[in-house]
Amino acid sequence: MANHDLILGQNHGLALGKNQELGLGRSHVLGLAQNIGMGLRQTHDHKMGIVHAHDHRLALGQTHGHGHGHGRHDHENELALGQNHGTDSEDHDDDHELGLDEQTHELGMADNHELSVGESDELAVDQNLELTVDQSQPLAVQHGQEISIAQSHMVVTPVIQSRAIVAHPSHELTVGQEFQDVKSCRRALRDAAIAHHFEIRTVKSDKTRFTAKCASEGCPWRIHAAKLPGVPTFTIRTIHESHSCQGIDHLGHQQASVDWVANSVEERLRENPHFKPKEILEEIHRVHGITLSYKQAWRGKERIMASVRGSFEEGYRILPQYCDQILRTNPGSIASVYGNPVDNCFQRLFVSFHASIYGFVNACRPLLGLDRTLLKSKYLGTLLFATGFDGDGALFPLAFGVVDEENDDNWMWFLSELHNLLEVNTENMPRLTILSDRQKGIVEGVEANFPTAFHGFCMRHLSDSFRKEFNDTMLVNLLWEAAQALTVIDFEAKVLEIEEISPDAAYWIRRIPPRLWATAYFDGTRFGHLTANIVESLNTWILEASGLPIIQMMECIRRQLMTWFNERRETSMQWTTILVPAAERRVSEALERARTFQVLRSNEAEFEVISHEGTSIVDIRNRCCLCRGWQLYGLPCAHAVAALLSCRQNVHRFTESCFTVATYRKTYSQTIHPVPDKSLWKELSEGTQNGGPPDRIINPPKSLRPPGRPRKKRVRAEDRGRIKRVVHCSRCNQTGHFRTTCAAPI
Repeated sequence: MANHDLILGQNHGLALGKNQELGLGRSHVLGLAQNIGMGLRQTHDHKMGIVHAHDHRLALGQTHGHGHGHGRHDHENELALGQNHGTDSEDHDDDHELGLDEQTHELGMADNHELSVGESDELAVDQNLELTVDQSQPLAVQHGQEISIAQSHMVVTPVIQSRAIVAHPSHELTVGQEFQDVKSCRRALRDAAIAHHFEIRTVKSDKTRFTAKCASEGCPWRIHAAKLPGVPTFTIRTIHESHSCQGIDHLGHQQASVDWVANSVEERLRENPHFKPKEILEEIHRVHGITLSYKQAWRGKERIMASVRGSFEEGYRILPQYCDQILRTNPGSIASVYGNPVDNCFQRLFVSFHASIYGFVNACRPLLGLDRTLLKSKYLGTLLFATGFDGDGALFPLAFGVVDEENDDNWMWFLSELHNLLEVNTENMPRLTILSDRQKGIVEGVEANFPTAFHGFCMRHLSDSFRKEFNDTMLVNLLWEAAQALTVIDFEAKVLEIEEISPDAAYWIRRIPPRLWATAYFDGTRFGHLTANIVESLNTWILEASGLPIIQMMECIRRQLMTWFNERRETSMQWTTILVPAAERRVSEALERARTFQVLRSNEAEFEVISHEGTSIVDIRNRCCLCRGWQLYGLPCAHAVAALLSCRQNVHRFTESCFTVATYRKTYSQTIHPVPDKSLWKELSEGTQNGGPPDRIINPPKSLRPPGRPRKKRVRAEDRGRIKRVVHCSRCNQTGHFRTTCAAPI
């Protein structure tokens, strides 16, 4: 109803009884202000007066009808109160007419409830919102503000902040209220100030007295608490007057400290440690009606998580005891920590469980991958990996190292520890094949500790560098095909294809010795493994662990290994084949291909196999084929399978032992045992120390994480070479920035 207002004055009362509703028509506007539109004031008898303005007619209808009152009904310009909603009027004029226009905007008031004017509370009602005010939560509208209910929404202007409607009863402060100490008193006052939306300023605070006042200038509110002689508790002695201010008029709150945030969400974080800071902000705003910064929520979460899982500093301090517990619960393991001899700050940690050592030495392929990942914890650092591969091709972590920073010395130390581990646990150390990104520190460490090992490039790292240089998917695919080529002829053919597309790419490839990465030239046995990008494979749980305190991180790794060992052990018990599933599939494919081959026998061990691809020579005594597939993969190729079938030999007997189910079960035959909680370490270690030297304490490293939220999402290798979108400024026609950040002169 354009230009028509409904005025609620001071002298005319309207009482709404139980279950009564106030229905507003589609085009009606209800304006609440001090002197304009509908005026709301608190009266002594807690009623609302209603005065009608202009030529609008207001009456109390007898039914819930559309205009079933005394007189006509204007659908667009009348306010209706229906009797079926329990409307009861104490003072109304019979000459006024009441009709009911049933719309989606309803205001329901319970029995004896009142619509009152508050000091700092505002209300915004959407089109389809039904607002019910009960006895414990009176509807408060700020004095001097206007509320308009239009067709699509109700607008409150100005909206300073959405506040909780009423404070919890436990936040009320009364004279004589007692607290355990001054800290409890301050905490209760802080909670009350946040609940009632005012800020306080401390006047006096010591062990015997506490005085505070309202932070608003000129507000007389004041509180005083003291500790009487001979009484252990703090007692509120006086509370002076009520507030004359309208509360805070900004989004935050001075008393909403990090400690308060931590206490507010402690229960939620203990139930769900993955509760995000953004969700914490939403929870605090919904419950308390205040808006905080992301940093406060993040720091509050860190404080609670430190109490749950231990602080980063405590993790380093008790590292020696943790290593002792690993050795006690998992005999035969290796766990050692090293600190700087000058200040005893953390430098290095090496951990390898006995179950991993036994499985690698006795059942895994003599193949190791080296990799690392940067830690996201408070003191940074780097996590180093040495990982093998089981018979089914899955990663088999052997050892872990944590260092304060990645450098040549720390890689040399890690590989030295790895050499000692294998030397102690094997009579004849196997001749290893090692895959890595071949950075300087790793190359020097391998040459010093494993001089007979075959050290090759991890193709993932090599292809990443190639992609950054040329950024051509076709060239990258050809690079991988060249690396997988089994013969020199096939390798050179792929390189020529690359040269036809890009001579520069071919030149880049030829600068890297093919014996370090190409299967056709590589001297070691990689069993078909071209990559050792461990972090990419373990990303799902390593990413989460890398941000935890060091002991929590190592425990996360241990639990994952313990779970893997148990699951793979139980899974292998269900297998009924001779070979593991991956090897069984490869042999089955070779059997299918071998059926079409023609086999000519030269002697008891040598065969000539003819296929549509050409002729191959197979020697079953030395387990080799001219195609080199048998030697490189450890499984008979199609030519070898054809030769073995022709002389009625069992194909499974000519596979490497690491591919058999029996060996696989041996890989995971040992158990990684749990480590007890740190609260039990002292009690469990008392019987073994026998009055020895005191526990050594390791201090945190000196490197600290830079300020700001750490990046949690790891950039995957396949995403690193993608072309970034080039932004364009519509103001200066330059690239690299937007119009909003353009610094060009106007």
